[in-house]
Amino acid sequence: MSAFAGPAPSRARLGWPVWVVPGLLTLGITLVGIGHAQPWRDELATWSAATRPLPDLLRLTRVIDAATGPYYALMHGWTALVGTSPTALRLPSALAMAAAAALTARLGARLVGDRAGLLAGLLFAVLPATSRYGQEARPYALATLLAVLATLLLVDALRRPTWRRWAGYALAVAALALVHLIALTLLAAHAVVVLLAAARGPATVVDPPDRSRPERFAAGAARDARGAPVSGRRLLARWLLALVPAVVLITPLALVARGQRGRQLDWVDPARLPDLAALPGGLAQSGVVGGFLLALAALGAVRLGRRALLPAAAVLLPVLLLFAAGTVVPLWVTRYLVFTVPFACLLAGAALAGTTPTGATPAGATPTEATPAGTTPTRASPARTAVSGTKPTGTAPAGAGLGAALALVALAGLLGLPDQAALRRTHEWPRGAPVDYTGAARVIAAGERPGDAIVYSPRDSWLFPDLGMAYHLGSRLPRDVLVVRDQRQGADLWATECDAPARCLAGVDRVWLVVTGRRADPLAAVPGAKGAALRDGFTVRQVWPRPGLTVALLAR
Repeated sequence: MSAFAGPAPSRARLGWPVWVVPGLLTLGITLVGIGHAQPWRDELATWSAATRPLPDLLRLTRVIDAATGPYYALMHGWTALVGTSPTALRLPSALAMAAAAALTARLGARLVGDRAGLLAGLLFAVLPATSRYGQEARPYALATLLAVLATLLLVDALRRPTWRRWAGYALAVAALALVHLIALTLLAAHAVVVLLAAARGPATVVDPPDRSRPERFAAGAARDARGAPVSGRRLLARWLLALVPAVVLITPLALVARGQRGRQLDWVDPARLPDLAALPGGLAQSGVVGGFLLALAALGAVRLGRRALLPAAAVLLPVLLLFAAGTVVPLWVTRYLVFTVPFACLLAGAALAGTTPTGATPAGATPTEATPAGTTPTRASPARTAVSGTKPTGTAPAGAGLGAALALVALAGLLGLPDQAALRRTHEWPRGAPVDYTGAARVIAAGERPGDAIVYSPRDSWLFPDLGMAYHLGSRLPRDVLVVRDQRQGADLWATECDAPARCLAGVDRVWLVVTGRRADPLAAVPGAKGAALRDGFTVRQVWPRPGLTVALLAR
């Protein structure tokens, strides 16, 4: 039997709509309300870093957040062109998610068939997670795009291992490494696929590029552009060579980031088994949609059989590797695994398309006879079908099956509507604990006077109250009276305050105090010498509680 006598992708030739429609749908959904939610703490860090001069940005990455440095550099150029409004900051992520949806559909069409690819892309478009990270000024959407692109290029390189295709794959992996170090766990899935392709031929993991000429691939060996066979050893060698640029680029970056891990991720708890149970809902940004996606992906994996190896490994191996590492070092953060979502959608798309197990012909494909290796398949004889009284597998009306599948995609979208609405109100997690930087800034803007000062507590909070006020107030921000070295001067995300707060407060008659949390007595919540100096020299005139923050006006 030929290695390709099993299931083949549907060749109904849906054409460009397979990838264009999911891409446009994703872009349309993601752009809805993209500027409604105020930038949350992580986006404020992006704004602070991206708006610094490049020398200062480079100094920042030597102190903290080196792993995100390349993304900050990209955003530095972007913000210089389009500004720093919430919409402007988030637009690159929206575009990246739209491209990721299009490439997910193309990858699905390559591996399974046009219908499965289209449904995978559409399902990805309606997920709350797609909007959530497509509306965030952080690198996760770009990492998702590059993960799918690298995998698509790997499939093409395995089918026809030319140097040009391997070069494209090398560039995609290098870019992925620079954008998101954790996303390199995807290479474990790539390694499994390449090793299997090298040992047993690409036909074991990907379909042949030209079904009309199966004789070129009858032995299961890869062929280059001239039709010459490429041995498994050479295939493996080319893949390893393609990883060299990524290794060269990320080695110094990873070494610096490793030294910053204790400070960068000191808020992360060790990974525990309940974290795995909560992962589908966390990744999908909706518990019910996450469960729905998981069920469809599992069904798709069963139906695809060996063809599920690549997408299934691209989901499971990064999750298991990060979980294992997270039990030892603080690394387990759900959003770090967003790049695996398209591959889960690909498996779910196969289930929605009704992809049949090995030995049957997928819906829309031309039924063929199983033929010996080296021979050309022939069409199934209508006469034989009539005599046997059976109908070729997968020849159900395409419209009916597609309609039911689209209804399930729409159901996933409807189930996620509450979360879609919620994420456009706030990006904080949990969403029941928002931080209203905008509301606090409006209070200060409405009541400030010349000569007013502003003080924050705590100053080293991951909520970044100082960055939030600076972003929303801009030039109207009162003088930060306690600062002796700001974030830019200190090459950090936090400012350094003076050691003698009472001396620094001398000559100030009014102080705007911004503390994190809801405080009935905000002045009493300020610890240490700073709190003592404020309590000794000032009284509270008025308090404005806002979600996540409390603003108080102090006067001598």
